[in-house]
Amino acid sequence: MRFSYIIITKDGERKKGNAVATDKYDLAHRFKEEGSTLVAAKEERVNFFHAIARLQLFSNVSVEERINFAHNLSSMIRAGLPLSRALSIMERQTKNETFKRVLESLMSRIKEGGDLSGGLAMFPGVFSPLFVSMVHAGEESGNLASALEIVGMQIKKNNDIVKKVKGAMIYPSIVISVMVVVGIVMIMKVVPTLTSTFVELNVELPFATQVLIGLSNGLRAYALIIFPVIALLVGLVVAYTKTDNGRYVKDAIVLHVPIVSSIVKQLNTARTARTLSSLLSAGVDIVEAMNITRDVVQNVHFKKIIAHTGESIQKGVPLSKTFSTEDALACYPLLFSEMIAVGEETGKLADMLEENALFFEGEVEEATKNMSTIVEPVLMLIVGVAVGFFAMAMIAPMYSVMSGV
Repeated sequence: MRFSYIIITKDGERKKGNAVATDKYDLAHRFKEEGSTLVAAKEERVNFFHAIARLQLFSNVSVEERINFAHNLSSMIRAGLPLSRALSIMERQTKNETFKRVLESLMSRIKEGGDLSGGLAMFPGVFSPLFVSMVHAGEESGNLASALEIVGMQIKKNNDIVKKVKGAMIYPSIVISVMVVVGIVMIMKVVPTLTSTFVELNVELPFATQVLIGLSNGLRAYALIIFPVIALLVGLVVAYTKTDNGRYVKDAIVLHVPIVSSIVKQLNTARTARTLSSLLSAGVDIVEAMNITRDVVQNVHFKKIIAHTGESIQKGVPLSKTFSTEDALACYPLLFSEMIAVGEETGKLADMLEENALFFEGEVEEATKNMSTIVEPVLMLIVGVAVGFFAMAMIAPMYSVMSGV
């Protein structure tokens, strides 16, 4: 998260600025180490123009590189290598220039006596709040290697499940894209040829044919206006969905789309369970763990529930009870809160959350398979209707001519 802040330096000077941190507590801790005092901090909201400026098509550091970084660094620390040397080895091995500069910065910080988590926090575009907090917890407990292994596994699990969801969407996306392209080509190239034939024969055209001809004429006459406008509208919609209001609307719609809504709920439930399990296993405080988990889940409605849950825990309300409220059950399955209750009763909350994560990850995998099975006949039906409409619109006038001969 990005904050605007006001601090009092160790010299008594009042300063304003902006910084990226996991939360306000992390920001205050950082300034305290520098000898400054945090007076005020406010999270910056993303507006429409900031969203356009921040819109990126890809990240320079892949998920696989982050997973390898966590696993390899963990292995080298376990083998007894000093942290600076381990980072130096990884810096020489990586082919990614962006990641190489990140590792160089981390090495410099370690050699100057700084901590690894503070260095990671300087690169929010590469290392998530979860990654930073897990490493910080490992440093505090003296078990950095285990914390890195856990966070590496967490990222890999999340990446695997996201890949499965995206994989299920590839086939329908390709079919729809091909349909649109073929449809545009037919309308702009084939229809005009047939239209001239109908005009020469002076045939009375059915309504469907008139609609298709009108669409063809419109596209051909205003193509240089229509396609740029469509591209601009798509870009504006994408940018709007990056804003706070746009994300809220988009996530609300997603939660009400048949088939997709169940996958989104199971995916976010699995992500919540796995993140909480990893953080609690690493020794992170439950309240801080909830704050980090809020940043990990993607849907803003889940974020809202987790934020409320964190506030309730501070008041002494059990975790299972906060996830069993009416608002929480609109997003999280009842089984989730029931299994948490069992974990609280047995004193094995982290283990039970891990079981939760495995169960709902399996549900997501099964749901994506089922979605592929359902989507295929639906797409065939859409293709059939489109082809049928085009054929009827173009062939019907031909039959009229033949019957009049």
